[in-house]
Amino acid sequence: MDKEKLTVQVMLSRFCNDLMMVGRRSVQTAETYKIAVNEFFTWCQKEQLKLSDVSAQNLLYYLAWRRTCGCSELTLAKDISALRSLGSYLVRMNYWKENTALLLDRPKASRPLPRVLSEQQIEKLLAAIDTSDALGIRDRALFEVIYSCGLRISEASSLLIGNLHMQERILMVHGKGDKERLVPFGETAFFWLEKYFTEARPLLVGQKITAEVFVNYQGNPISRKGIWKRFRELEIVSGVNAKVHTLRHSFATHLLAGGADLRSVQELLGHSDLATTQIYTHVNDEQLKKMHEQYFPGHGDAGKQQ
Repeated sequence: MDKEKLTVQVMLSRFCNDLMMVGRRSVQTAETYKIAVNEFFTWCQKEQLKLSDVSAQNLLYYLAWRRTCGCSELTLAKDISALRSLGSYLVRMNYWKENTALLLDRPKASRPLPRVLSEQQIEKLLAAIDTSDALGIRDRALFEVIYSCGLRISEASSLLIGNLHMQERILMVHGKGDKERLVPFGETAFFWLEKYFTEARPLLVGQKITAEVFVNYQGNPISRKGIWKRFRELEIVSGVNAKVHTLRHSFATHLLAGGADLRSVQELLGHSDLATTQIYTHVNDEQLKKMHEQYFPGHGDAGKQQ
């Protein structure tokens, strides 16, 4: 079959399958790259440019065009990653003699700093929970554990009783990519977990056998949406503006501020890449800058006037 006559859909399908089977990429990554490459193919057709004739200059023109369309640096970085993978595939399929996409430099996409709460705000948020009934006790235990262990909302909803070791005060967390990690929890989380198991959970579960730690009012595993909804209600009552994931960000930032080393925090969060954890050091830098501005008002302005 003439390579140039392959339909776009056939090429995209083969490229996507190659990413998963040969490149061992996830389905999500393969689909993301497929969408990006489809955009490139569409541009080539508009420019009447054959795939076999694509040069590094053409790729630069394409990225410049994408930029004028309003694409962010993060989107362009993903585009370049997709084009590099496409180039590798085309070289192996003898479409290209060399992977010209490797000449492209990925832009350093600026990442917004995660929002964190102060310890006082955390206390205010958690203290606003009404623990006079079973659901309130569950909520206090739930959000204490999320904050104390830096859990993702999905990790909290899927936490199993078999992975909760009360005596050792350790959780076995099942995180992203089917990776497991051990995370200790503090005395406050222990107190509310024990209270939840002795006073609240038996009332919620009744005669049911539920493997998950946290359950809803029917005794079934609480969903991520259920956790989000309860936190939204808590946010309104407490007056503290945050998201569930803000507790995880705050956990990491408070650990680093307390002197924990970056590698330890990386392990506790379950990050595969240390660079992901390093963003919390920048959060601390921002806090230091704000503190400096608070206690030394006008100092920076004075320097500019000299």
